[in-house]
Amino acid sequence: MKIIPISNNTNTNNELPEFDRELIASLPSSGPRYTSYPTADRFHEGFKEAEYIQALSLRNMGALNKPLSLYIHIPFCNTICYYCGCNKIITKDKSRADAYIQYLEKEMELLAPHLGGRHQLAQLHFGGGTPTFLSDDQLERVFDMICKYFQLIPNGEYSIEIDPRKVSRETVLKLGKLGFNRMSVGIQDFDPKVQEAVNRIQSYEETKEVIDAAREAGFKSVSVDLIYGLPHQNTESIKTTIDTVLSLNPDRLALYHYAHLPHIFKPQRRIDTNVVPGSEEKLDMLQYCVQTLTERGYVFIGMDHFAKPDDELSIALKEGFLQRNFQGYSTYADCDLVAIGVSSIGKIGSTYSQNERDIDAYYAALDAGHLPIMRGYQLNQDDILRRNIIQDLMCRFSLDYQIYESVFGIPFSRYFAAELEDMKQLETLGLVRLKPHSLTVTPKGRFLIRNIAMVFDYHLRHKETKAKYSQTV
Repeated sequence: MKIIPISNNTNTNNELPEFDRELIASLPSSGPRYTSYPTADRFHEGFKEAEYIQALSLRNMGALNKPLSLYIHIPFCNTICYYCGCNKIITKDKSRADAYIQYLEKEMELLAPHLGGRHQLAQLHFGGGTPTFLSDDQLERVFDMICKYFQLIPNGEYSIEIDPRKVSRETVLKLGKLGFNRMSVGIQDFDPKVQEAVNRIQSYEETKEVIDAAREAGFKSVSVDLIYGLPHQNTESIKTTIDTVLSLNPDRLALYHYAHLPHIFKPQRRIDTNVVPGSEEKLDMLQYCVQTLTERGYVFIGMDHFAKPDDELSIALKEGFLQRNFQGYSTYADCDLVAIGVSSIGKIGSTYSQNERDIDAYYAALDAGHLPIMRGYQLNQDDILRRNIIQDLMCRFSLDYQIYESVFGIPFSRYFAAELEDMKQLETLGLVRLKPHSLTVTPKGRFLIRNIAMVFDYHLRHKETKAKYSQTV
């Protein structure tokens, strides 16, 4: 079952967000990002290859013409960034990518009989690691594989994550010719002291060259990623970084909070916690960034994302068709997601699946002729109901109970009696407005949308997890 845009109340989508730092500081500080519901920490090893194949079979019986999304994980990086929590392999040996591409091709060959034909590809995303670790020839080889099994469509979203330190203008032009039309550029911070502390030295000039080349190549959207809370950052330094970033005129901007979890991500042990900004300083930085971006005309999409008013994300937010998936906010109606490569996560119908996270285990499964599914999850009806609710909260900031009652056949107020009781407390704090048959997130509640969505998370309310979530703001 797909996610349905349930609510049609978009009035608050056009209101400016309200940054209430005292309220932000008073609420629980960590929680899921809800790129899926249930979240990935709920996946289990009882879901394997057989369950994944069954989900693909059910999909083929019911929705052969439905467009697909495709995610490809490229795990390699030339150097290590100390803050990074991605699944990655640090190497300078390009031949390792040749071997990896062979296994991507093996995985696609094993998948092909279960996909039911050569489908239209509505979305494509290369993530990592560093996708541009691949040479131009290697990228072309992967794209040839994609075109063998899928059809690219004129208005599709085809995106790639870029590390400007390792990409030439010529490579960006090549990416445009291959079919990529959206780009996410990692920056994090332009301050040299911060860059040295996280082992990511990146100049303004090489970043500008990549973004200029993307526009020359006809990319429809250029997004940049920043992180606040890194060592040596402060309010004054972040002002310089924001001014520099805005001079590059990005279409979209993501402002992530640095999550220091050295017990999970070993490279973070190299970060000197004595020079990491404190909570008050981080809120100062965030408040300045939000104020500056909104003053400069960017629309607050949700959580930590901003976009120009004429960007597709802003339009989707305004019109009530914004979506959220494993790659973040999206403009496309909900698609099934095929994910290939080590550790990648996909979604088919009412299931999630994740490939082996260890590259040797990934290779071994494929050598044995098996799809490398490590774990997954089969949603029940309650999960599907709550997935829709959380999607509406994250993307449309409102719920219409009566539509849910019609679609799912439930008495909303009785079914969610405990949740709505908790919502009364959030209403007292000014995060939501409650009416007999609806809920609307206020402008100040939009910054704390994860806290609001967590109220409807059955698994978070009733089941323990060992997962360590990032901070909600």
